[in-house]
Amino acid sequence: MTADAFIHCRVTSEVKALVRRLAERDGINESTLVKQLLEILLRTPALANLPPPAGPDKVNRGSRLYVRLAAEDWRLLKERSSARGLASATYVSLLVRSHLRAAAPLPKAEYLALKQSVLELTAMGRNLNQIARAMHQGGRPALPGRGEVSAMLKVAEGLRDHFKGLLKANELSWRSRAETSP
Repeated sequence: MTADAFIHCRVTSEVKALVRRLAERDGINESTLVKQLLEILLRTPALANLPPPAGPDKVNRGSRLYVRLAAEDWRLLKERSSARGLASATYVSLLVRSHLRAAAPLPKAEYLALKQSVLELTAMGRNLNQIARAMHQGGRPALPGRGEVSAMLKVAEGLRDHFKGLLKANELSWRSRAETSP
C-alpha cells in the first residue's frame, strides 16, 4: 500500500529530542519511528470499539498543498505576485485555479474598476451617438459641436476597446505557455 497522506502534530522540544534519540538508537529516522508506533497502536483491540470511518475526506478551502521551488522560481513568484498586489500563496492558488478551470482571475478591485469603466464608456458612446444622430438629422448643434462630439465618440470607443484589451490580456496572462503556443 502506498503512503499518500500526512499526519502532522506539534510536540515539545523535549518530546522531539526523545523521539530523535529513540530513532537513532534503532538506526531509523524520526518519521519511520512515529510510523512504526502508529502501526503498533492501530493493531490493538481498542480499535474494535471505534465507529466505522466516514467516507473519503472532502477537499475543503483549508486543504493545503506544499511545493518546493528553486530559488530563481521563488524570486519570480515573489515578483509576479507583488506586481498583482497578492500574497504568493494566493497568486499560486489563483494561477492553479485559472489553469484547471480556464478562468482568468483578476484582483477584485481591478476587475470591478475595469468592468464599471467599460459599462460607463459604453453608456457614454450611446449618448454621444444619440447627439450625433440628432445633429445629422438637421437639429441645431449646441456646444459641443459636431467635431467635438465625433472626437469624444472616438475617445470613448478607444477607451472601451482598450479596457476590453486589458481584460483579454489579463485572461491570456493566466494561461499556461502550452495553451498559448501555436
